[in-house]
Amino acid sequence: MVTHKRKLRGGDPLWLAKGEPRLRIASDAPRKLWDVIIVGAGITGALLAHRLTKLGQRVLILDRRPPFHGSTAASTALIQWDIDRTLSELVERRGLQRARAIYRLSLNAVRTLDRLICDENIACGWRAREALYLAGDVHGSRALKAEASLREKCGLPSRFITATELRTEHGFDRSGAIISRVAGEADPVQLAKALLSRAQSNGATLLSPCEVASCESGPRQVGLLAKDGRAFEARRAIFATGYETLKQIPRSSYNVISTWALATEPLASDQLWPDRKIVWEASDPYLYLRTTSDNRIVAGGEDEAFADEETRDRLISSKSKTILRKLRELLPDRRLELAHQWAGNFAETDDGLPIIAEPDGLSRCLAVLGAGGNGITFSVIAADIAAAWVRGRKARGAKYFEPR
Repeated sequence: MVTHKRKLRGGDPLWLAKGEPRLRIASDAPRKLWDVIIVGAGITGALLAHRLTKLGQRVLILDRRPPFHGSTAASTALIQWDIDRTLSELVERRGLQRARAIYRLSLNAVRTLDRLICDENIACGWRAREALYLAGDVHGSRALKAEASLREKCGLPSRFITATELRTEHGFDRSGAIISRVAGEADPVQLAKALLSRAQSNGATLLSPCEVASCESGPRQVGLLAKDGRAFEARRAIFATGYETLKQIPRSSYNVISTWALATEPLASDQLWPDRKIVWEASDPYLYLRTTSDNRIVAGGEDEAFADEETRDRLISSKSKTILRKLRELLPDRRLELAHQWAGNFAETDDGLPIIAEPDGLSRCLAVLGAGGNGITFSVIAADIAAAWVRGRKARGAKYFEPR
């Protein structure tokens, strides 16, 4: 196969509790030559297809599974522009100018997603939120205060708050935190479904299941051969296959990590914290949490640096108990009952950034690999880069996301 093959999630994700959303699946491709073939029908492929069809591109979407059966359903969909490396850490790795530019690209991606969902009236449980980054055992209050100061100097909408303000105004007992504007939460499956449906209305065709076995690229077009023998041709191809990465992406560029998440039973509104900000902490392992439109808490973390699916899924119960215990410690005096628990994989890079680039040996192809806790945010950036790339241009900031 042209990409690695993994079991990308296990357990009982909240987003599939009401059944799997249905989309129109074609029986075959209605044309011989496409402008763009997108491999992958998850949230990344959906954002790409939506963007490219709006530009008038003739798009074919292929996926070895039915839509949403990969990592999208395992996402906790905390949408924020903070990346897994603080701005201070990224400055050390990439320099101030590049680090500032990358953070601003991430910020603009969240704003773009907010506008897209609101302008197109997409029903996906979207709520614009603020974000709280709590002091922890990796970055304490002094480090977060310095980080917030650097962010403010770079024009990013963040400020440091003291332990007193954090406790009295936000209900969390930590030594300090960074509060940031421009964040949000969504149902990732409903968002992906809506974007794919709109792409289909704009002329896209979705074939699923259809597993790509090989790829050959030339100076003018790309040929894809499916496992079942069907052949497809396009002027360009984009591999949005998530953590089933294209084999041409160097394995030295990333690691595949296991992660776990849960959703509680619904709570009364007064049992949730003020303004229902998305929350994460500067600890290792860390805890992160958000709410849903029906007053559940979604929480996750406890990441471990292995990718074995059987081991990952065996740990769902014990990891969920640990996450729930930490959640109860952070939110005392609430009756938190477990409703859903699941596991998934994600990619980790040294600098916390995605890989969005043409892979070696495959001209006219673009590979998209998200990283860390910002998969959806990075997918918006990938759509911007792809929109320029299909027209033979290079997007502003594209150079930051080539393999390091």
